[in-house]
This record gives sequence, structure tokens and C-alpha cells, in this order.
Amino acid sequence: MGVFSVILAIVAVLAIAVLVVAFIFYSKGDARFKMDIGGSAPRAAGGNDTSGEERSHGRLKGLGIFGGGVIVALLARLWDMQVLHSDDYTSQAESNRTRTISVAAPRGRILDRNGVEIVSNRPSETVVASSDVASNDIELQLLGNLIGMPVVAVKRNIEDTTEGAQSARKVASDVSRRVVAFIGEHPNMFDGVDVEQRTSRYYPMGNLAAHVVGYTGTVTNEQLDASNNSDDEGAIEYESGDIVGQSGVEYQYENVLQGVRGEQDVYVDANGNVLDYSTYVAPTSGSDVVLTIDAALQKAAEESLANVIKLVQKNATSTCNAGSVVCLDVTNGEVLAMASAPTFSPNIFVGGISNDDWTSLSSEENGYPLLNRVISGQYPSASTIKPIVAFAALDNGICTADTIFDCTGWWTGLGSGAGQWCWKHSGHGNIDLQNGITYSCDVVFYEIGKGFYLSSEPENLQAKFKEWGLGSKKDIDLPSEGAGRVPTPEWKWEYYSNYSDDDRTWKGGDWTNLCIGQGDLLVTPLQMACAYMGIANGGTIWRPHVLKCIKSAAGTGSVVDYVPSQELTVSEDSSYMELVHQGLQGVIYKEAEWQTKHWDTMSETIAGKSGTAEVANKQPTGWFVAYAPADDPKYVVASAIEDATWGSNSAMYVVRDVMGAIFGEPDTVAKSCAPISSSSDT
Repeated sequence: MGVFSVILAIVAVLAIAVLVVAFIFYSKGDARFKMDIGGSAPRAAGGNDTSGEERSHGRLKGLGIFGGGVIVALLARLWDMQVLHSDDYTSQAESNRTRTISVAAPRGRILDRNGVEIVSNRPSETVVASSDVASNDIELQLLGNLIGMPVVAVKRNIEDTTEGAQSARKVASDVSRRVVAFIGEHPNMFDGVDVEQRTSRYYPMGNLAAHVVGYTGTVTNEQLDASNNSDDEGAIEYESGDIVGQSGVEYQYENVLQGVRGEQDVYVDANGNVLDYSTYVAPTSGSDVVLTIDAALQKAAEESLANVIKLVQKNATSTCNAGSVVCLDVTNGEVLAMASAPTFSPNIFVGGISNDDWTSLSSEENGYPLLNRVISGQYPSASTIKPIVAFAALDNGICTADTIFDCTGWWTGLGSGAGQWCWKHSGHGNIDLQNGITYSCDVVFYEIGKGFYLSSEPENLQAKFKEWGLGSKKDIDLPSEGAGRVPTPEWKWEYYSNYSDDDRTWKGGDWTNLCIGQGDLLVTPLQMACAYMGIANGGTIWRPHVLKCIKSAAGTGSVVDYVPSQELTVSEDSSYMELVHQGLQGVIYKEAEWQTKHWDTMSETIAGKSGTAEVANKQPTGWFVAYAPADDPKYVVASAIEDATWGSNSAMYVVRDVMGAIFGEPDTVAKSCAPISSSSDT
């Protein structure tokens, strides 16, 4: 019999009882008239007292009304519970004995432009335990001995509720087959312990493109709060214990890579312990992300960067341990390779990173391996800025293509007390602007700096830098990009606020330093690569990007294809463009015979520029930027090596190796690297 039927029966009995009592008492009639037994005529009762009977009658009447009211109320409540709100109460009762457990979804893969897996998922045999195992000291000890973990650690993991109160608690991941077999063969010894096959993030190519793809980790409190407070309808709702992207593409495209969690309904007792399992909704894996990166070219770039750093360490300066290189497609802004050194393996973050490993990856002593120097490294540009300075000089009438400059090696254009050396102390003699670019004559650009110093609109130089995209982010689809810096008189006055007024004031030497890419100017390798993309394209600069497309989670097609967009379009006179192009080709084939040998082995014509940036209390930063083919540009490569020597015998080798990998023409000339004091190149 159902609960509803029992309640109705009880109410019916109560109702009948009340009605019977009421009927008995009401059936007595009016007690004020009585029959005379001795005669046939009725007679009055006279003065008999009937007040007691009347009081009983009133009480019974009130009892009847009260009983009827109770019955009506019970019936109304039953109607409300069983008819109007039966679904609500059923749901409440059901919720008291059921719980829903979230099931993590596999993340989408990250592929190179040719479909090569850079990031994927792998099965992971994971030992899990129910919460009550934490109170069984004997089982904890046995489990710890089997896995090889301290008992305290085993207990702590089982008591961890970040994945949900009813979820199985992860004890250890990637356990051996021996552990799996032993637990399966001895169920009585490990009550409440099981082995689940979960998925873990996997980077099959180790540290390849580590700074591009990034790494994952457990969701942080900040990310949880942002998720819970987000007004974005498409925002992911995180739960404690979720694995999310923390840097690189893993972070940038988290909403695509993160799948949709599944659900497992379970039955629980009054204490919340799982008794049985109910319905199951399978999780949906995230979408695959296809990058513009070419894995083979990326590998060549990383290997060259590492080898050149070792070369510099061995032959010039032992402190060299960091650098970067980036290769862009100048026709659409695609990033074909992006390498930064020192690097790291994202696999170290899978399952949680130790404090010692995190300290190592975050330390200055180790060169900050997590820093992506292509987009976050900021350095003086050195002579790589000279083509843009040339545009500024020509546009503002500071000089013409025919202007001849006299370089004696020592320049005193701002007075004998403010003299400056050309990198070639013996001087270049009479030289024009185009050859000033080719041979990187500092005196040519000192004169241009002096021209802006004396100009009525001196800050047109900084305006030209900004016009070419310096001093601002490129909005690449990667996190933590640096903006660089284009210094101005106002900036200097504010920045050096603790200095004397004289030291804070912008002087002629600030202009000359700016024209050779020294002083307070800061750029990123990505910014210089984009600027040279613009030179190669005649002024068109595409926004750099690493996303090529997002593949459909079901099927083989793509759901999103990246549409390239122009970031900047710089308008320069065609004759000025031609002057700069010829000057940059001269760097490759005229500046130095030993340098030309490395490029002569290529069938394509190259245009490029070296640079050596002075850094306080360190060895210089070596630069080299080049594009090819020079007559129909397709690629641009930029490299910067910290604590190096001259750019032409450090970063130039990296650019040459990357170009060689692109065109299948490796550098066959032996590399050498002399200390800064004995080199004759800028």
C-alpha cells in the first residue's frame, strides 16, 4: 500500500470516529420535554435544571467543528503535497539519496600546420580510493607500501575533496602494471580502492615549441572566482580540481581545448557514502587546435639556437645562456617557428609540479626558462633600427639619398665634449645613406640624430618608430606580450624623477643614441620581425598569429579558420623603399666577406641587418633580422642572443640556419665566434 493510501485511510477513520460521536450526542434531541409514563398526555418538566446538558451539547458541537476543520486541513494538505507539489517533493527525496559527480573531459590536441601532434593526451592508470579508506590505518599502510608513497601522503590525497565529496579520491597517477595487477588480485586487502584509466596531458615531442604551446595545471582560486563571476555566456564554469591552461596556447585557447564535463549519478547513504551508481553522461572532448607552426622548422630553430649559444659560451663569453628566434610568413603573419632559450618541458607540469622544479624554472640564475623571449624579451634594438631611422630622415628632410657624410671614426657633431665613436674606429670615409645602412656607419646616424635635435619637430623620429609598430604590442594570440618602449623627452623626465633636473632633461646625445638603437629604446624580437615584414612588403604589416584553424570535435573538418588581418600599413616613397632594400642586401653580400660566405651557398637572395646592443653590466645583445627571397619576400626571421658578442657572429648564424631549413640549403661554412674586443663588425 502506498504512503498516500495509508494517510487517506487514517484520515477516513478519524473522520468516521468524529461523525459517530457527533451522531450519538446529537441524536438525544431536546431534553426539555419528557414523556409521562403514567399517562398519555405530555407534561412540562417544570423547573428541572438542564444547564449541564446544554454545556455538553455545546462542547460536542465545538468538537465536531474542530474535527471537521482538522479533516479539511489534512485533506487540503494532502491535495497540495500529492497533487500540486508531488514532483517537487519527489525531487527533494531523490536528491537526498543521489549525488552527481562530474567526469573530466579530455582536452583537445594541439597540432602543427601539417597535422603533427605537439600536444595530445595519453591513458594514465590511476589509483583511486573512497573517503572512508582514510580512517583505515592498516589499509593506508598497505597502499603506501605498494605504491611507494609515504602513508601521510596517501592519507592527504584521500582526504582531498577538491574533485568533489563523492568523487573517488586520486591517490597516485601513472602507476605500474604491477600495482594494477596486485590491487586487482587482492580486493579484500584494498576495500574501497580501485584503478581507473584516466587521461593525462602529454607532450610527445618533449620541449618542442614549449613557449608556444605552454603548459597546464590545476585551476587556481583566481581562475575559479573569475569563472564564477563571469557574465560571458560562453565562459567555462570551472570546478575545483579542473586541469586548465596556464600559459601559451593552452591558456590562450582554453575555451576551445577544454571539453565538456560528463556526469555520473550515484546513490548515497545518510553520511554521503556512495552505495551504487545510476545514470551516466559521457564527457565530450575539447576541439583540436591547429597551429601555424611547422614542427620540422621549429625543431631546426631550437637546435640552432641551442648550438649557437654553446658556441658563444665556448669561444666568447661564458655568461651567454639565453636567446630567441622567430620566423614569420610575410604574406599573412603566420608564425612558422618561435623558439626561446633556455626552454623547459611542459611534461614536468603534468600531475602537478614540485616546489623545487618550480623554483628552478622561475629563477634568474637559470635564465627564467618560462619566459618567452620572442614576445616578452625587451632589448635595445641596436643597428637593426637604422632602416626605420633612414625613413624618418628622408621623410623629414634631414637628409636625402644623395647626402654624403664624412666618417672619421670619431664624431664631435654635438661638441668635442660629447664626442662618440663609430663602431669602426678607423672610419668609413665619405659615405651616403644607403651604404650607411650596408656598413652600419654610426656617424651617418649620429648626423641624423643631430638633425632631429635641431629640427622644429624633433619628435617626428619617435612618431616614425610608432608608425612602424614599435612601442606597442602586436596583439599576437599568445599571453604575456611585452610592449617595448619608445622614449621621449616627457618620458625621460618622468622616468628619472629621482635624478637631477640636468640628468632628466633630454639632450642631443639622446637623439643620437636613439638613431643607432641604443639608450632607453626597447623592442621585442617579434616587433622587429614585424617591422622588417613591413619593409619586405613595401609597408604592409600583418598581425602575427599562431592559430591556423580549430578542428571540429566530430569529423575531420574545421569549425574556425583564422582570417589574417593587416595590423599596419605604412606609406613610404617607393624610392626610399628601394634605397633601404638595396642597403639591406648590401649587408648580406658587401659588408664583410666572411659573413657573405655563409649566405653565398643559398640560391635565394637575402636582405638583412645585424646589430649589437649595449646592455648595462652585461655583454651586448646580438641581433640579426633578414627576409627572403629579397626580390619576392616570403619569410622574415629575427633573432636576439643575450650576453653574446656582435650580432653578426651570434644571432646571424641562427637566422642563417632557419633560412637554410626553409629552403633546404643548410649552412656548410664553419661558424666562428670571437670576443667583442677583437671583432670588426657591428
